[in-house]
Amino acid sequence: MTSLDMRENKLFMRNGFDVTGKWDIPIIKKQDIPLDSVHLIAYSDTRLNDKPENTACGVHFFIDDYRFTGIYNNPERSIEKLSQYAFLLTPDYSTYSDMNYWRQLESVAHSHWVGAYWQSMGLKVVPTMTWSDSRSYSFCNDGVEKGCVVAVGMIGCKHEKALFLRGYNKMIETVEPSAIICLGKPFREMDGNIIAVDYRAPRKVVR
Repeated sequence: MTSLDMRENKLFMRNGFDVTGKWDIPIIKKQDIPLDSVHLIAYSDTRLNDKPENTACGVHFFIDDYRFTGIYNNPERSIEKLSQYAFLLTPDYSTYSDMNYWRQLESVAHSHWVGAYWQSMGLKVVPTMTWSDSRSYSFCNDGVEKGCVVAVGMIGCKHEKALFLRGYNKMIETVEPSAIICLGKPFREMDGNIIAVDYRAPRKVVR
């Protein structure tokens, strides 16, 4: 494959979608998401030809990063399986505050690119919002249309409550989400139209 072939390969260039902000983060567009009864299933529990009880759920990625590295590296391989489900939360690639800045930026960019790719394939997508300290505010909310339904995860946040709430409030101010799907018990200080999902519920997969 020549260098010209590589420049024309959108899966290599990753430049096939509208972008925004200083870092050209891919845009995830606002969609109608079914919120009457929100149930989630972990990506690690998804299967081809899954049962209707499971495909009625949204898919979340609040699991270890290594379990979904292929979602970005080979996105086309999981489309058939993921297209069964009601909606998809974007991958929750880690943005730890002790990560180098470029790694945090990479995590957000990869997550948003995957979301834009899924939308281009006709799937319903909810952006998973993630941040670390104030340095990440320059990019963590880029590429999410105002008024989107978004998602946050509470696992591990109890140990860094103040840091989490600062980032959460910045997200609310910037994105103005219509609803927040929250996996785990929200802090009482969290504003917004919060739809709490018990973090134990996604483990009750029908097999």
